[in-house]
Amino acid sequence: AFALGEASVEMEKMARSMVSSGKVVRSGAALCSCSGQGPQAKPLHARRAVAAAKSRATVAKSLVASNASAKRAGLAPSRRDVAAFAEDEANAPAAPAPSEGPSENAETSLGGGTPVKKTTMLVVGATGTLGRQVVRKALDDGYEVRCLVRPRERPADFLRDWGAIVVNGDLTSPETLPPALVGVHTVIDCATGRPEESVKAVDWEGKVALIQCCQAMKIQKYMFFSILNCDKHPNVPLMSIKYSTEKFLEESGLDYTIIRLCGFMQAVITQYAVPILEEKSVYGTDDQTKIAYMDTTDIARLTLSALKKEDCPSRLTFAGPQAFTIQQVIGLCERYAGADAKVSKVPLWQLTATRVLTSFFQWTVDVTDRMAFAEVLSSNESFVAPMQDTYAELGVDASQITTMEMYLQEYYSTVLKKLKEVGAESRQGDYYL
Repeated sequence: AFALGEASVEMEKMARSMVSSGKVVRSGAALCSCSGQGPQAKPLHARRAVAAAKSRATVAKSLVASNASAKRAGLAPSRRDVAAFAEDEANAPAAPAPSEGPSENAETSLGGGTPVKKTTMLVVGATGTLGRQVVRKALDDGYEVRCLVRPRERPADFLRDWGAIVVNGDLTSPETLPPALVGVHTVIDCATGRPEESVKAVDWEGKVALIQCCQAMKIQKYMFFSILNCDKHPNVPLMSIKYSTEKFLEESGLDYTIIRLCGFMQAVITQYAVPILEEKSVYGTDDQTKIAYMDTTDIARLTLSALKKEDCPSRLTFAGPQAFTIQQVIGLCERYAGADAKVSKVPLWQLTATRVLTSFFQWTVDVTDRMAFAEVLSSNESFVAPMQDTYAELGVDASQITTMEMYLQEYYSTVLKKLKEVGAESRQGDYYL
């Protein structure tokens, strides 16, 4: 970032010196030669050079500020850092105005170059449980979707097959972010760190770098997915970071929408539905915590409905039609699978003791952070929110939202049908996956 900053600052100085020496005249959008010839139309490449130099320098400054502020504060950057960045943006020379106004469905990009369509978006975390549903829904609705995907041995070909554009980038490598944002109107941030990754490196430092890149490149809309009640648990790293990111986004000056979520129905499949079919143990607690799980396809549909609203609120909460305890979820899985679950109950005190033990070792810090989040989900707290006003505001029919019963019934009927076709049998006389 420092190297990029030095080179970009030098380019910006050269561009400004051309302005002051008379080689480039800002006013009147004219170009005067040193030989004294009359004014001519400023070439497009000259306008783009000035705008590009300013954009690269600003991006580099924001990335350096991101790393420095994160190291100083340990988590959230200070208000002074945000204010200083905003002051730099305000004092930057204005870009030349475009010769023609943008079309009805476009916004003007930096330097008055090619207009950016409102239908262009970048989805971060596009291969995840929620991200892929957002990509698919956006493509179905006619958006031009670009997906930020980390380089991998097995590329995300399914995204290309759907019609999306895949670009390589990584939140932990800020220098890879600016190219992915070129020509983008909206960023939808669905990303979160994998279980083996540092929560702070991905969900805080990476998100700060992304938001500051969006500031520098004048992204028109930023949508961020957070966690319900994250502001009530400052001692839980994942929730604290989500809340800090919310505050940082609020102070960024971007047009944003923060969407707080309760839980995904898809998580129930991996944690309970599949193990019960495989006759393996499932883990639960005796608490009465209730979570209003929601199908990610419905979350994607509501997100796109919010994006299309001109007066989209800056904060929304999405919750499923009904909240369930872990015991109730296991009971539903047993009913539709036609099998008894092998439940291993974990007392809450044991979960707390294990988290304290793992906190003593550096190599288990991230495990401890995620166990702290699991502990919150086992503390008799309800993760549920009323949705009628949200449905009405977004113009969504509540009867079209998938319930937990509908979701599990469809899943098990599909799986059991496939298992019957291949003749797989379990020790219980039913079908085994």
